[in-house]
Amino acid sequence: MVRNYDIEVESLSDAERTPSRAGRVFPIVGFWGANLFVLAYIGVLAGGFIVQFGLHEFPCPLCMLQRYSMMLASLGPLYIIVRTRRGSVTMADFCLGYGVSILSAVLGAAESARHILLHIQPGDPGYGSKAFGLSTYTWAFITFTIVIAFCGVMMTFAPWLTPRGVKAHAISTVIMWLFALIVVANLVMIVFLEGLHFLLPGDPACYELVQNCSPR
Repeated sequence: MVRNYDIEVESLSDAERTPSRAGRVFPIVGFWGANLFVLAYIGVLAGGFIVQFGLHEFPCPLCMLQRYSMMLASLGPLYIIVRTRRGSVTMADFCLGYGVSILSAVLGAAESARHILLHIQPGDPGYGSKAFGLSTYTWAFITFTIVIAFCGVMMTFAPWLTPRGVKAHAISTVIMWLFALIVVANLVMIVFLEGLHFLLPGDPACYELVQNCSPR
């Protein structure tokens, strides 16, 4: 009788150690949430290039600062992806990554708000083209606000969403390389835009590295 009882207790313990279906799904959601975060900002930054080269609108210093903040915010989930791929991600890593994203998004939101306030006077057409009636820097402010809310949710449910034991997918590798490409493209572009000057002009009119621009 005692042995049977011991066997029953051991079986119950094994069942308790077996993760539920929800326990297996939530870490996957946490992993792909980080991937979608990075992919979304890759799309936003690529959209900036479309405006720049398709509509021939040069980014101003505040525009570039907002781009940098987007890239910094993406480093948080990128860190989570890398740690997950190595199989060593912890809840502390998960919260650290999204904490970095929140701080970067707060910085980016401040930059976007500054840009909005510069053109808030009635009759001011703003800087650059508009998308769906809003300027690009207004959309940037919206994305930073979404990032702060998203990261807050992910950190709140970190005990369940931390992607422990999740197998990395080839798609995450592609996303990482795309992000690296968009970062390098922005760095190369700013060199062409700024030329050999220390500061970017407030209203860029050409690529100063290869074109003869008017005196500053």
